[in-house]
Amino acid sequence: MTKKLTIQDLAAMRDKTRSLTVLRDGAGRAKVTVHMGTCGIAAGARDIMETLLEEIRSRGLQDVIVTTSGCAGLCNREPMATVEIKDQPPVKYVRLTPDKMRRVIAEHVLDGRIVAEYALAVGSETMY
Repeated sequence: MTKKLTIQDLAAMRDKTRSLTVLRDGAGRAKVTVHMGTCGIAAGARDIMETLLEEIRSRGLQDVIVTTSGCAGLCNREPMATVEIKDQPPVKYVRLTPDKMRRVIAEHVLDGRIVAEYALAVGSETMY
């Protein structure tokens, strides 16, 4: 059974995220946005966020900005995350699992190679 989030849980997540990320504009090499609308949370976005934060902490990444957004309008493709590498178009990853998120971090965020099999779109118009 999934635990319901409390205000204290959300505050702890916020504080944890702040402590692990660089939030100043231009300070990050990469930005990962986890879509945490109601549909995303219901589909497992919290697990994706926890995995992302754990990977950043365990790898000692200091130049990755982590943020959240609401629903991206593709509820049937949740959980989703958007990865932006400096000077490259954003890539939207869909139907993520913790294992898929770890692979996206290793291959896209760290090595710069898009994980095409999990990607829905690059930029705002190109579709895989």
